[in-house]
Amino acid sequence: MLKIGVIGCGKIAQVRHLPEYLEHSECHIVAVTDLNFDRAQEIARQYHCQADISAEALLDRPEIDAVSVCVANADHAAVTICALKAGKHVLCEKPMAVTLEECQKMVDTAEKFDRILVIGHNQRLLKTHQLVRRLIASGEIGKVLMWHSCFCHGGPENWSIDKRNIWFFDQKRSAYGALFDLGIHKIDLMQYLLDEPVCSAFAVTATRDKKGAENQPIPVEDNALCMLHMKGGSWGTVHASWTCYGNERNSTVIDGSLGTLRIYDHPVYSCIIERKNGEKSFYQADGIQTNENQTRSGIVDAFIRAILTGEPSVNDGRQALSSMRAVFACLKSSQMQSKIEIIDSRM
Repeated sequence: MLKIGVIGCGKIAQVRHLPEYLEHSECHIVAVTDLNFDRAQEIARQYHCQADISAEALLDRPEIDAVSVCVANADHAAVTICALKAGKHVLCEKPMAVTLEECQKMVDTAEKFDRILVIGHNQRLLKTHQLVRRLIASGEIGKVLMWHSCFCHGGPENWSIDKRNIWFFDQKRSAYGALFDLGIHKIDLMQYLLDEPVCSAFAVTATRDKKGAENQPIPVEDNALCMLHMKGGSWGTVHASWTCYGNERNSTVIDGSLGTLRIYDHPVYSCIIERKNGEKSFYQADGIQTNENQTRSGIVDAFIRAILTGEPSVNDGRQALSSMRAVFACLKSSQMQSKIEIIDSRM
C-alpha cells in the first residue's frame, strides 16, 4: 500500500488527485498541505488524513512514498525537486515548470535519485486519443498533412476555488497564461498522437479581453495561436483561449492523404474517420472532460502503475520535457515575432 501526500489543496487537487487516490486500491492518503492551512485542515477532515503546516513538513514524513504537486506554476520545480531529493515519487501538475532549465533539472533530479516523475498531461490517457494514435500508426488516414487542435474555455476564474482573486492572474505565481495552462495539453497531445516532436514553431500571444480583480487587463496572455511544424513534415495549429464564453471547445481535426480524423468534434461520437472515397467510420470510446464534467482522468492510475511496475509512464518527465521545449519555442516566437527552430527535439 503506497502512502500518499498531496501538496496544494486547490481545485485540481480536489476534483482530480484526491478523489482518484481515494478510489485507488493500492494507495492511502496520509497527509495534505496548502498555503491556506484552514483549507488543508478542511480537506484533511474530508479525507481522514493529517494536515501539515508546510510542504517541508509533509516531505519530512518518512512514511510517505509519493506526492502530488498541485501548487502554483512558479513553485512546481522547487517543490518537485525537494520531494525527489526527499525520496518521494512525484506526480506534478502541468505546466511542468516556468523555465526550460527548471524542467531539465526536474528530470535530472528524478534520474539521479531513481524516483518516478510523472507530469499531469492527462489527454494522452483518454481512450479516444489512444485509439487515434493507433489509427494513425496503422495508416488509416495515410500520410498526415495538416491538423488543428484547440482547447478553449471561459477562463480559470470560472472553475477555481478563489474565483477572480486567483493565482492564474498573478504573473509572479503563474508566469504565463493560456498557452501554459491549455496550450501545453494540445502541443503534448499532438506529439503523442503523431509520435514525433515539434521541430519549429511560430506563435502569437495576446491579452484580448480578460480582466482581473481590479478590472484591469491581466498581465498574462488569455489567448495563444501556435503554428507548429512536426518532424514528420506535417503542419498544424494549436489555439488556447481563456475567452471562449460559449461552450468549451476541446477538439482536434487531422487531415491525411487518405482521409480526415475528427476527434471530440461530434456530439455523439468521440472519433470519426471521413475517408477520401466517401466512406465513414464512427467510434465512441469515451467523452472529453470539461470544467463542468470531470471524469476520471487516469493520471493517478498511470502514476501508481509506474511506481509499482517500474515501467516508464506515457507521460513521464522526459516526454513532458520534449513538449515543454515546443511550448517555450512558442513563447520565444511570440516575443521575437519570428519562427523558432527547436535544436533539441528529442522525445
